[in-house]
Parts: sequence; C-alpha cells; structure tokens
Amino acid sequence: MPKLPIADTDIKWMKLALEEARLCQKDVPIGAVIVASLQNKELARAHNLKEESKDPTDHAEIICIRRAAQLVGDWRLEDTVIYTTLEPCPMCAEAIIQARISKLVFGAYDSRSGAAGSVFNLFLPKRQYPNPEVIGGILEEDCQLLLKDFFRNRADQGT
Repeated sequence: MPKLPIADTDIKWMKLALEEARLCQKDVPIGAVIVASLQNKELARAHNLKEESKDPTDHAEIICIRRAAQLVGDWRLEDTVIYTTLEPCPMCAEAIIQARISKLVFGAYDSRSGAAGSVFNLFLPKRQYPNPEVIGGILEEDCQLLLKDFFRNRADQGT
C-alpha cells in the first residue's frame, strides 16, 4: 500500500485510538474511533472486549460501529472516518463497508488476518457498495509497539 501524506487530523484521532487501545485489560489492545468527517467530531470509540464479554464479535471496530450507529440513529455512517490501531480483519472490514464509512485509517498492518491488503483485500473497486478510502501505517510504530508489548508480557506470564 503506498504511503500518502499524513494529515494532522489523522494523527490526532489515531492517538485517541491508541489511548482507547490501552484501556484493554485482557484483550489484544486494539482501539477504534469513529469521527464525523465534516464536523471533525468524535461519534464513538471502543476497544476490544472479546475476552471480557466472551463474544467473538466484540472487536473494537464492531463495537465502535454499533455505538456510532446508535448515536446517529442510522446504520449508514456516511461521511465518517474510522481510525483503528490494527488493520481490520475480514469481519471488521466488511462491517466498515456495510456501514458505508467513508474512510478507514489504520495503524499497524496485520500479516495474519489483515483485510485491507496485507492478507486479504475486501476493499476491491468492483464491489457493489462504495468502498472507503483506505490509509494504512498511521503511527504504525506506536501501534506495533503496543501489540508487541502485550504479547511479550503474555509470554512472560505463560499465558
């Protein structure tokens, strides 16, 4: 994926997604924030809760989409941007498309299940639904470090 110029607003919101990711207690630390792009206003934020809720769909992006949709009173989240600290998996990528989110900005690339080009690419131009603009690698090192620290600590604890 080509590196594009990084906007100050993308850095600002990704930092907030990182703050949200740090709130994870038991889960892989991934955070997400949805912003109304025209107003540059936060609509929702979330972090992974799979371990806490015992729900395999409780990814940060899915929770964030649910919260934003509830707030705006519509499942269509047009003119919004989702910031997430890790490249979305196929489930989350499809939810982003289905929600009609206009732009996806993510931090770290996911070589295991990334669905924005790393392993899969669900954001193909021939899809029926409009694809969001996709920008990856925003604060990538910070996002990777958070994940590496989590897995290193888990290995040190033998879990």
